[in-house]
Amino acid sequence: MSNKQAHKRIIQGVVATKTGDKSVTILVERRVIHPRYRKIVKRFKRYIVHDEKNSVKVGDVIEAIECKPISKRKAFTLHKVVSVGVEL
Repeated sequence: MSNKQAHKRIIQGVVATKTGDKSVTILVERRVIHPRYRKIVKRFKRYIVHDEKNSVKVGDVIEAIECKPISKRKAFTLHKVVSVGVEL
């Protein structure tokens, strides 16, 4: 048998809020073509990401990797910090 690892999604987004201890909310933007008007429109979705070391701040761009569910809405962990942003 081959020990094949399951595909894990990696998402990239901007840290919107620090929701609690060891948790951040990121805003992921994707661009899709509108089915009728054929115009590129932005779609946004928020994900809650587990940050074990509380190392990220609001405004940072991070990558998160899919993991087993940690809580009801948290199923991603911090993979790496892409760029450090400016906290407003």
